[in-house]
Amino acid sequence: MQWKMNENSLFAILLRSPWWMSAAIAAALAGLGLALLPAHWRAMGPFLGAPFAVIAVIALSRQVRAPSAKRVAATLDAVRAMSWPEFADALALGFRLDGCEVTRVAEAGADFEIAKEGRRTVVSAKRWKVARLGVEPLKELVAAREAREVREAACVLAGGITDNARAYAVQKRIRLIDGAELAKLLSNVPLAGRKGAAR
Repeated sequence: MQWKMNENSLFAILLRSPWWMSAAIAAALAGLGLALLPAHWRAMGPFLGAPFAVIAVIALSRQVRAPSAKRVAATLDAVRAMSWPEFADALALGFRLDGCEVTRVAEAGADFEIAKEGRRTVVSAKRWKVARLGVEPLKELVAAREAREVREAACVLAGGITDNARAYAVQKRIRLIDGAELAKLLSNVPLAGRKGAAR
C-alpha cells in the first residue's frame, strides 16, 4: 500500500506555497524554542522548526525546477494549436519520459491509462482545448475510473475550468494537469510552435 499525503494537510499546503513561508515558520519556531525553553533544553530550540525547514528545502527544489511563466505560456500556445492525434502523441511521450507505462483507451471519459510505481491512473485529455471545462467530462472520467477499477484519475487541460468543475475535481480526487504542471510534463517533448523560452 502506497502512502499519500492528504492534499489539505498543512505540509501539503506548504509544499504548494512559496518556499520562504516554510522557512519563515521554521525560523520562528527555532527562535521561540531558543527564547522559551529552559536553559538546559535551549540547545534543542533550533530543532523545533526542523520539519518546516525540510519542507522549505523540498518546496524550493520544486520551485527552482518549475518552468517559467514564459515557458508555460509557450507550451500552452503550442498544444492549443495541435490536432488531437498530435497532442495525444506528445502527451503519451511526456508520460513515458516521466517513467509511466502508457496505454491508450477508447472509452467515454478516458483517453489513456498510465501506470507508475504500481499506481494506475485513467487520464482524460481529449477536451484539452476547451476555454472552460465543465463538470460533465469529469463525471465521465469518474465513471471510466470506476469501470476500469482504477483508484486515480487525471484530467489534462490547456484552457480553464469552471468553479463547479474545480470543486467537483477536488471532491472526486481528480488530479488536474494544467498550466505549469502540463508544461513540466511536456518539457522534454518537441512541440511545433514552441519557441525556446527559458525554463
